[in-house]
Amino acid sequence: MRVPRLYTAQPLKTNTLVHLDKDASRYLGSVLRMSKGQSVVLFNGQGGEFQGELVNLTKNQATVSVVQSKTEDRESPLKVHLVIGISRGERMDWVIQKATELGVTEITPVFTERTEVKLSGPRLEKKQHHWQQIAISACEQSHRNIVPIVHGCSALSSLLEVNLEGFKIVLHHRTDTKLHAMDKPNQRVILLVGPEGGLSDNEIKLAESKDYNPLMLGPRVLRTETAPLAAISIMQSLWGDMG
Repeated sequence: MRVPRLYTAQPLKTNTLVHLDKDASRYLGSVLRMSKGQSVVLFNGQGGEFQGELVNLTKNQATVSVVQSKTEDRESPLKVHLVIGISRGERMDWVIQKATELGVTEITPVFTERTEVKLSGPRLEKKQHHWQQIAISACEQSHRNIVPIVHGCSALSSLLEVNLEGFKIVLHHRTDTKLHAMDKPNQRVILLVGPEGGLSDNEIKLAESKDYNPLMLGPRVLRTETAPLAAISIMQSLWGDMG
């Protein structure tokens, strides 16, 4: 069986015992049916990973002895901050999961003119926590040791007033500019993608006025869950660590 990788928010260092939470403990015991003496890998999102051994496992409590540390982080030299219009149903979950696998470092969900999802108060906080957990799970699966930050939701108009540092790009199917024609950025990109129906003309004009460069991916119109993943994949191939 492949050695499972688990995220924990706890500090990690060798020659210590780590008590995992109920969800992680139940996953190891009830789902994977592991037992004492078997190996696990732990990471806490701060970089590096730790080899461990199960020394105790009950229904609600797993204890891991941390025996070795590794500095491998598997991060791309290209830092991508994805600003994505909030979409309906599982589309947003899919984008966050796959964008994490592709190496994004930050994700900011935004409300746009064409956003149809209505969230506020506790429901909005719960949804943001849900999205952060999706990013954590994607790191466990993809062997990333640094977890992308899922920022709090923002109105796009407000976010555009913030001077985010990096090479700014906005997807726009009515431009002729392609990624291969752009100069290589200085390691950091902010990628803005709209929800279902895309960004409005006014939003694109506002983004361009804030130094966002318009980008066309190709002749076909891509869905909101496809477009950012296609763009990130091309960026990682041109400027990052994907061949």
